[in-house]
Amino acid sequence: MASAPSHRPVLVIDTTGRWCAGALRCADGRVITQSEPMDRGQAERLAPMVEALLGKAGLTPRELWRIGVATGPGSFAGTRAGTAFARGLALASGAQAMGISSLSAMAFEADPDSTHTVFTAHDARRSELVWQVFRCGVADGAVTRSDADTAKVALGASGADRLAGSGAVLIDPASGWRDHAPLEALLALCEGADANAPLPSPVYARPPDAALPGGIIP
Repeated sequence: MASAPSHRPVLVIDTTGRWCAGALRCADGRVITQSEPMDRGQAERLAPMVEALLGKAGLTPRELWRIGVATGPGSFAGTRAGTAFARGLALASGAQAMGISSLSAMAFEADPDSTHTVFTAHDARRSELVWQVFRCGVADGAVTRSDADTAKVALGASGADRLAGSGAVLIDPASGWRDHAPLEALLALCEGADANAPLPSPVYARPPDAALPGGIIP
């Protein structure tokens, strides 16, 4: 993976869960983080939070090298807000916007040395999980949505020795996973991403429930 130039700071944001969170790695290696719990309202809180992070570092948006954003799966509104914000800020600042799968970020946090098999599951509500297997840091198979029982069977078949994500407790009640924004993992994956990566696009756990008149999905 490519390494980040030491003179270009990196910003990452995550609004996919019950939080609004961001982290900034400065040119000198300092990491400044902020995470606030919230079920909704991330779209309104995100810009002031990023402004505060940049202010603490004494930076302007034009000094950023990359802007990484967690692309889900996660809440529909939060995931959409974070992705749109990252793309807009990148356009305004000249930084490169990088999309990072929330499942891959949590797998990286559970296995930073990429030496294990991690089963990462997102709690999609309604008794459903969205999950993916990672072997030695690489995704093994597509993102899958299923009920908890099917996920348990898949976990056993995968041979995974680590379990991560908000859905971990639904598979194994003894799981010690605490749901949170994996900011350090997002920073590492953003810095190591391919320079030719496409613009970030949201990954939703399921299609939205609501539709505007005429069948238009918001």
